[in-house]
Amino acid sequence: MGTVYASVEDIASLGIQLTATQRDAAEILLSTASSKLRLVAKKHNVDLDKEVSEDEDYSAAVKSVVIQSVTRALNSISDASPALSQGSEINGSYSIQMTYLNAGQSLYFLRNELKDLGLLRQVYGAIEIYDTEKE
Repeated sequence: MGTVYASVEDIASLGIQLTATQRDAAEILLSTASSKLRLVAKKHNVDLDKEVSEDEDYSAAVKSVVIQSVTRALNSISDASPALSQGSEINGSYSIQMTYLNAGQSLYFLRNELKDLGLLRQVYGAIEIYDTEKE
């Protein structure tokens, strides 16, 4: 088991009130989110533990990404209605269609969060279609 980059106290210090059940879930989710982020970094040849230990600012950014991911997952589990990403209503013979953000209640990282950590980069390249060299 690797390093957990944030704690339940870090979430509480941001002013997010957690119930006892959410605190228990948050502990598990924080560990899982840290592991998932470490795997994403490994795919991009980044040693996340080394980067976090060497750079205080990078460590704070990683902590923020883990907390945001866990908060999204906790919000989808809560009793309050989760955030909608898309919704529509029709009044005649009433019809409603809603798409919820994170309906699967899973941990995920946004593309901009991974870009901020340097784990997603724009890749570009070119392929020479026509051979211009003469033999």
